[in-house]
Amino acid sequence: MSGLGRTLFCAKTLQFKHLTNYKITCLQCFKEINKPSLNSIKAYHQLQQASNRTVNWSLRSSLLSPLRRCLTNVAVESSRTQKIVGYWLMGCAGMCFGAVVLGGVTRLTESGLSMVDWRLIKDMKPPKSEAEWLEEFEKYKQYPEYKYMEKEMTLSDFKFIYYMEWGHRMWGRTTGVAFFLPALYFLKKGWISKSLKPRLAVYGGLLAFQGFLGWYMVKSGLEEKSGPNDVPRVSHYRLAAHLGSAFILYTLFLWQGLSHLLTPVKLPDVRSVAKLRGMAHGVMTAVFVTAMSGAFVAGLDAGLTYNSYPKMADKWFPDDMWSLSPKWKNVFENPTFVQFNHRHLAELTVCFITGFWWVSRKAPLHPRARLAVTCLLGMAFGQAALGITTLLTYVPTSIAATHQSGSLVLLSLAVWVAHELRRMPK
Repeated sequence: MSGLGRTLFCAKTLQFKHLTNYKITCLQCFKEINKPSLNSIKAYHQLQQASNRTVNWSLRSSLLSPLRRCLTNVAVESSRTQKIVGYWLMGCAGMCFGAVVLGGVTRLTESGLSMVDWRLIKDMKPPKSEAEWLEEFEKYKQYPEYKYMEKEMTLSDFKFIYYMEWGHRMWGRTTGVAFFLPALYFLKKGWISKSLKPRLAVYGGLLAFQGFLGWYMVKSGLEEKSGPNDVPRVSHYRLAAHLGSAFILYTLFLWQGLSHLLTPVKLPDVRSVAKLRGMAHGVMTAVFVTAMSGAFVAGLDAGLTYNSYPKMADKWFPDDMWSLSPKWKNVFENPTFVQFNHRHLAELTVCFITGFWWVSRKAPLHPRARLAVTCLLGMAFGQAALGITTLLTYVPTSIAATHQSGSLVLLSLAVWVAHELRRMPK
């Protein structure tokens, strides 16, 4: 049936004559794709009440039977389009996940400063000829990172880091295309509900902001540092902002995708479930904050300062934790303090998730929700083990990249748990 979306079905004025002229008007229904059943029932009853005032039973049946069939067809079509939109949103979440992983590898291989300018269209084509590669290489040599290097870089070395950064940028732009083009198509088809439209605007704004933040971050690493011993690197504040906005965008896509694809299950309205519901949002916050502290560790290369666990150089509180002045700067800019924060935030998060799992054992949860909680607990311990391994092995690229990806997997499971426990509208 056509017209699905903004108006899935509109029963226009139906006119018939029997003994006397009589008009039956059915108001517009199915205005929102997410509320087909409520609106269809309302329209059905309006038509039924009007037809009850007639004396021709066969005419009343002829009016109501087609509407019943039409409502069934619309409900099936509505479910199909909702699934399509849900798969699209989950695909966008997957693209965000890939961008985070690729960005982490780019950071670990120190490739992020290889492209010294930002051009939306021209950047999409990498250098082809030897002359073009040499021109890009000469540009790179004018900036602090190359000047700081102790070893000579070859053109082949430069090509590797250039392709890493180029791949990350192209992935980000592909994510934008994968979002905006289907969004326009679905809007035109009328498959986007009224409540989803402003959310799509927020998602699009965050995607564009991500592009700006990425260049704003890279730009900070291309500037000359004031101190003679300062290492050329991007601002860890900007790095954390770039990663944090990617995590937020990913979470929004994932939550909305789950809302479209999973059949909602209403949980008993008891105190234990309400308590878990609040704790689930606390778990999401704890995982997010811990991941952001990890961005500070990556930005300052703080993972290379104390490579022992559980103590830091045989001490619980290292001597150089308060070496910067003013004192508050140590929390955010002292690599020792930054690593101290991250490892203990991670420990607290694991303890919090363990407590959450323990409380959930006696709550009347649906099997799907219980599976989500169990997966969350297992991933929390796995992520902690990955973090300790990364530290003890002096941050190898493969393990460190896996650890960063693990933080997003852990956040995904926390989002799934919170989604399963969400309060259903009455």
